[in-house]
Amino acid sequence: MTKQAANWSPYDNNGGSCVAIAGIDYCVIAADTRMSTGYSILTREYSKICKLADKSLMASSGFQADVKALQKFLAARHLIYQHQHNKQMSCPAMAQLLSNTLYYKRFFPYYSFNVLGGLDTEGKGCVYTYDAVGSYERVGYGCQGSGSTLIMPFLDNQLKSPSPLLLPAQDAVTPLSEAEAVDLVKTCFASATERDIYTGDKLEIVVLNADGIRREYMELRKD
Repeated sequence: MTKQAANWSPYDNNGGSCVAIAGIDYCVIAADTRMSTGYSILTREYSKICKLADKSLMASSGFQADVKALQKFLAARHLIYQHQHNKQMSCPAMAQLLSNTLYYKRFFPYYSFNVLGGLDTEGKGCVYTYDAVGSYERVGYGCQGSGSTLIMPFLDNQLKSPSPLLLPAQDAVTPLSEAEAVDLVKTCFASATERDIYTGDKLEIVVLNADGIRREYMELRKD
């Protein structure tokens, strides 16, 4: 009888959920701080939100080692861009760079599921949602991670944007005020935490507007 070797995988899924909502002049991006593997919690204080530029933030769930490698690569590319162009990269430019970076690694992908949020060149909120190999779309709101199947239907119900096929084309941004968007995000996570064991502990909310970046925290259930 042949001995069965344990299957080794280069990937793991560390769980967690990320949400981003774009408004007329703001962007709210939020994620929980729990990092797990299997049924074990590795840490309750891990931030999944990374500042890529003054007007761009990325929240990522999936395999956090790949996420870290991706963040370091994007930081290096952004530094090169700043030296060459003497300015920060815009959020739409960063969105394209992230897509190119993920697609370049498509045969051995970064196992990371990202939402990119920020302000575009006109100062409007923008959110881009991605798969692991760089396919992306600009949306009014987006969600990734282990709780996305619970959060997305709720966001659709509250914020469903008009069909992109309607003419004339309508803005993808949501009609909510900044405070309403923050409250909606809190409701999303409070509800998802009840049903998803990989989402919990604490919610980190980052609000980006013309005045800069503001952070808020909310406790979630610890079990």
